[in-house]
Amino acid sequence: MPSRLVVVKVGTSGITTNEGVLDEREMQSLVCQIAHVLKQGDRVVFVTSGAVAAGVAELGITLKSNDVVFQQVAAATGQSVLMAKYRRFFADFGLKVAQVLLTAEDLSNRESYVHICNVLGLLLRNGVVPIINENDVTSVAELKRNGGYKVNFSDNDMLSVLVAGAIGADLVIILSDVEGLYTLDPSESSAELIKVVDKISVELKNSLKGKSKRGRGGIQSKIKAAEIATSCGIPVVISNSRKENVIMDILAGKDVGTYFMPQCRMSAVKRWIAYGAAVKGSIQVNTGAREAILQGSSLLAVGVTRVDGVFDVGDVVNLKNEEGEEFARGTPNFNSGQLDQVRGLQTAEVLERLGADKSKEVINHRNIHFMVTTAVDQSDD
Repeated sequence: MPSRLVVVKVGTSGITTNEGVLDEREMQSLVCQIAHVLKQGDRVVFVTSGAVAAGVAELGITLKSNDVVFQQVAAATGQSVLMAKYRRFFADFGLKVAQVLLTAEDLSNRESYVHICNVLGLLLRNGVVPIINENDVTSVAELKRNGGYKVNFSDNDMLSVLVAGAIGADLVIILSDVEGLYTLDPSESSAELIKVVDKISVELKNSLKGKSKRGRGGIQSKIKAAEIATSCGIPVVISNSRKENVIMDILAGKDVGTYFMPQCRMSAVKRWIAYGAAVKGSIQVNTGAREAILQGSSLLAVGVTRVDGVFDVGDVVNLKNEEGEEFARGTPNFNSGQLDQVRGLQTAEVLERLGADKSKEVINHRNIHFMVTTAVDQSDD
């Protein structure tokens, strides 16, 4: 069997006790399974929560859930505790680890995004296990669940699938405190485990609203993460982290948890445009330009009617129709100031105004990702 690249994510509940301190037995179990998987020839990127819980225990102070700075202090303290334990557990199997702390901005910037992929690739080639967590000390996105300009992850469920998309993983395993996705709240006696999800529909997402405190805070995030991964062509399994040999069983193809089937595979650039990047502005186009884009053409300046926001060449922007509705995203060859100067002009006029070395296309069709269902194939081209 060819080597597979797998992203494994475990939540705080999977590696802490009921008292909120790190559960070393469960951590060791996960490490043992990952070590076994690596021995079989697969590669693993490990995304773990638990830094705040570890920090609270280390500091011996009661958690202040509404105090973001306190949580950042706890995360800063807990990261070293968490990594020290993982380093010791992996060392028992002769494995080295590397800590990778990320923020939303790291994945939003194309240059740093590519650099992260290169770093993770080199770590894996050298047999090092990357252990990833959000950098809560400099980013409050995960702690506050809100923010400024639009970014694309707010917890480690999202982070795990965005990393998976970045590195082109073959599978994402999200380990939780439930067996998988249920037809009802798992506490209900009539709830049944859904073994396979062919496609994440609007009806499925709506059915999860208001089920329980656990559902609002947990399963919805995991379903959104699964939606992102599967739309990038990466299958996802959600299962219980405390199930014996859960990682090994999933990779062995056993009937464990809920399996989300992948959709069409996107190119690496389109994965980043769709889910990895912050949206820095918007370009409104006329009906003719929209139809041409949906048929696979590039965007030309003559079709642009309005430019909003401040963006640079290569940033991600929304493409909107005449009613202001987003239908696609892309990376422009013009900054916002240049594009505002030439919107509505023919290509010859654009080159005359901005210089003959300027691109004839505002956005190349290869760098456009559709946010609506169309007849255009969005797989690798």
